[in-house]
Amino acid sequence: MFKEHDVVILNEDLTPERLKRGDVGAIVHVHPQGAAFIVEFLALSGDTVAIATVSPSQVRPVSNRDITHARLR
Repeated sequence: MFKEHDVVILNEDLTPERLKRGDVGAIVHVHPQGAAFIVEFLALSGDTVAIATVSPSQVRPVSNRDITHARLR
């Protein structure tokens, strides 16, 4: 379903990484059979905020109804 460089949105908070549901990231690696993905989350400045391994259920594809938002960290 997902492939490298796809943009995805978190379905849930990731506490250790301080990421919130709705944060946007890009897949940088797909584990065999799509069992998990490594996703890089960037600030709008382009700086890496976090890199996290997520399961397919923890992310969803971007839709044409999604809006980028900013939040205080």
